[in-house]
Amino acid sequence: MARDARRCRSAWHLAWIGDRIRLWYNAENVATFPGGLVLAMQSYHIAVIPGDGIGQEVTPVGVKVLQAAGALLDACTFDLEWFDWGCDYYLKHGRMMPADGLDILRQFDAIYFGACGFPTVPDHISLRGLRLPICQGFDQYVCVRPARLLPGVPSPLAGIAPGALDLIVVRENTEGLYAGVGGRTHRGHAHEVAMQTQVFTRHGVERIIRYAFDLARTRPRRHLTSATKSNACQYSFVLWDDIFAEVAAEYPDVTTDAQLIDALAARCVTHPESLDVIVASNLFGDILSDLTGALAGSLGLAASTNINPTSAYPSMFEPVHGSAPDISGRGIANPMAAIWSGALMLEFLGQPDVADAMVAAIEATTAAGRVLTPDLGGSATTEEVGEAVLSHLTRQGQLLTT
Repeated sequence: MARDARRCRSAWHLAWIGDRIRLWYNAENVATFPGGLVLAMQSYHIAVIPGDGIGQEVTPVGVKVLQAAGALLDACTFDLEWFDWGCDYYLKHGRMMPADGLDILRQFDAIYFGACGFPTVPDHISLRGLRLPICQGFDQYVCVRPARLLPGVPSPLAGIAPGALDLIVVRENTEGLYAGVGGRTHRGHAHEVAMQTQVFTRHGVERIIRYAFDLARTRPRRHLTSATKSNACQYSFVLWDDIFAEVAAEYPDVTTDAQLIDALAARCVTHPESLDVIVASNLFGDILSDLTGALAGSLGLAASTNINPTSAYPSMFEPVHGSAPDISGRGIANPMAAIWSGALMLEFLGQPDVADAMVAAIEATTAAGRVLTPDLGGSATTEEVGEAVLSHLTRQGQLLTT
C-alpha cells in the first residue's frame, strides 16, 4: 500500500512538472529555468561487467531498460564503461580481472554485474577471482535478495497466489564460509586433509543483523526471522543467536523469530506467507535465496544487491541466476532479474521513482503473459522480453507525464 501511495504521489508530481522540465533540458542534460536557475540532470558513472554465460546476454538488455527509464522520467543519465572481465579474460590473461581491478572500479558510482563462472574455468577460481574480491574488497557486506510472486507467474507451490510469497533475504556477504580461511594439505595421499573455517565476527554479525532490522521496519509486517544452526555449530551460531537477541531488544516494534536452517528451508516451502525478512549468514543466505527465487517462479526473476551502506566504496547489483551454461548462447535467458537488479541500483542511488517504474514494467509484462521466456512457460527471446518491458515502461511514462 505504501509503495502504491508513493507511486501515486510520483504520478501527480510528474504530471505537474514533467512536460515543463522536459522542454527546458538541452543536449548536455542541463536545464535552464525561468529566472536563470540552472539544474543539471543527475548522471551516474556505472561500471558494466557482463561477465560470463548469459550475463553477456541479459546485461545489455538491462542497460537498455535502465537508460530508457532514466530518460523517460527525466530523472538521470548514465555514463557507462564496459569491462570484459570474466572467464574468457582468464583464459587470455591468467586472471579474472586485472591486478588493479579494484582501483579501476573504485571511481564508479555503482557496478552493474552480469554473472560469474563458466565450465572453462574451475568455479573456485572464477568466483574468488572476480565476484568475491569485489564484494570483500569494497566491504559490500549487505546482500539483499527479494523474492516475490509476480502477477501471472505460476509458482511450483500448489495454490499459492501473489501476495502469499513476498519476502526479502538479507545475506551477510563478506564473512562465514566465504571468508576463504582454511587450507588443504597432503594432496594426493590417502590422508589428504581439507579444512574450511567459518568466520563470524561480532562486528560483522551485528551490522548485518542491524541492517535487517532497519529494513524490516520499513515493511508493513515488520517481522524478522533469523536463520541459525546453533544446535550443531556451538560457537559461530551461538554467537549469531546472542547478537540477534541483543539487537532485537533495540527494536521493540519489530517482531522476531529464530529458526534452524533446515526447518526454515522447509518453512519456505510449506508456509512462505509466514516470512517477511530473513537475515542469514553468507552460505545460508545464498541457499535460501535460490530456494525462494525458485518458489517465486524462476531464478530468472531473482535480483540482488551487494551493498556498502556507507557508500565509501561502490556497490554492485546483479541477478542471482548465475551464468547458466546450459542455455548460454541460445538467446532465451530471462532478462527480468537483470532489469530488476538495475532498479535496485537506482533505488540505492536515490532514484526510487525510476526504480518503481522499472519494477512496475516487469509486473505488467508478467501479468500480460504474452511475451515470456521459456523459464516462465513462454517462447520469447531475451531481446523480445526486453522490448516488452520497454513497451510497458513507455506506457507508464506517457501516463505519468500527460
